[in-house]
Amino acid sequence: MFWYQRLAERLRLPGEDEAMRSRRLLGAGILIAGAAASLVNGLRYGREGLTDVRSLYLLLVLGFVFLLVVLVASPRHFRGVTFAAVIYSLVLLSAAHIAAGGFNTGMMFVQWTLLSIISAVILAGRRDALLMFGAFLAMMLLVGLLEPWARSRAVEVDPSFVSMDSTLIMILLGTLLALGSLYMFNEIERYRRRADRLLRNILPDAIAWRLKLNPETIADGYDEVTVLFADIVDFTDMSAAADPVDVVSKLNEIFSEFDVLASQHGLEKIKTIGDAYMVAGGLPNPQPDHCVAVAEFALAIVERMRSHTSWDGRPMRIRVGINTGPVVAGVIGRQKFIYDIWGDTVNVASRMESNGLANVIQVTEEVRDRLDSLYIFEERGMVPVKGKGEMVTYLLHPPA
Repeated sequence: MFWYQRLAERLRLPGEDEAMRSRRLLGAGILIAGAAASLVNGLRYGREGLTDVRSLYLLLVLGFVFLLVVLVASPRHFRGVTFAAVIYSLVLLSAAHIAAGGFNTGMMFVQWTLLSIISAVILAGRRDALLMFGAFLAMMLLVGLLEPWARSRAVEVDPSFVSMDSTLIMILLGTLLALGSLYMFNEIERYRRRADRLLRNILPDAIAWRLKLNPETIADGYDEVTVLFADIVDFTDMSAAADPVDVVSKLNEIFSEFDVLASQHGLEKIKTIGDAYMVAGGLPNPQPDHCVAVAEFALAIVERMRSHTSWDGRPMRIRVGINTGPVVAGVIGRQKFIYDIWGDTVNVASRMESNGLANVIQVTEEVRDRLDSLYIFEERGMVPVKGKGEMVTYLLHPPA
């Protein structure tokens, strides 16, 4: 439907989400349906001789058309248009109710006003909907006070006419409730998908799924995982006098590239700590070649860093440390939670990085033993490692 697509695009404002555009589109549809229903009713009541009621309905048509034009011309005024449409319809429909003779005629004007309130609840925010509901109660109180005077002006109306009025109301009410329900279910599903995406950005998919099913403590032990720490050399000194925007932009640029590489190698990013990056292979899902995957990732990020310079043109370098062994993994916290790993394997991997060399990958003997036939290893010798004493470490180089 070409006109529908054109209307949908016309009601979109730059930079806003799909939800607001959908609400405007639904509001425009309600205004169109309201104008059409009011025109039909105005003609029907005119044929019954109720010319005052016909005039009020035709005024309602003009009001709805005017508000539709305002909404299309200026979508940002959606809130004001919604409020005006509800108040305008409440006033004119209540006046039509009184002009027709009140409840004595069996007319269904009050039920028509309910359609306005339901529309307000669907389209407006909670505060606006409460204000409009307050206006509805005030108008109904006024209608009740004027009921004796309205009855004195009552006229005889064909019962089949009233029956048709009730039928139209039920059709429109059912349609409005169905559209409103579909809209709200769509919004609930959209926000659920957004929450799921945010959760998966924080936690591994498998862990996020477990947390949704059972928000109990999540803790797992792994017999063998490969852990990598990477840290940008002298980044703290470089950023001391730099513009904060430059610092964050550069870190985001580098670590975003690391994220892509980690995903390509099937690794799990654990966290960033300042200018340090931590990744692991072999969890939460088993990965037989996790040590190879981490080594390939390490070689890739060292090579990638050679193309990076700081905001003032200085070359940027990185230290990388790798260890493999058993770890414990789990989710910490209930609000700003994080998936983290612990154990001696993690501590030693961190020491491999902190005691490493610029643009070099330092690994433990365990890593060398698993990858000895695949890469070139240069023995660095005995390196003092905090908490472990002296350890033999190796520098990993790509295969010849």
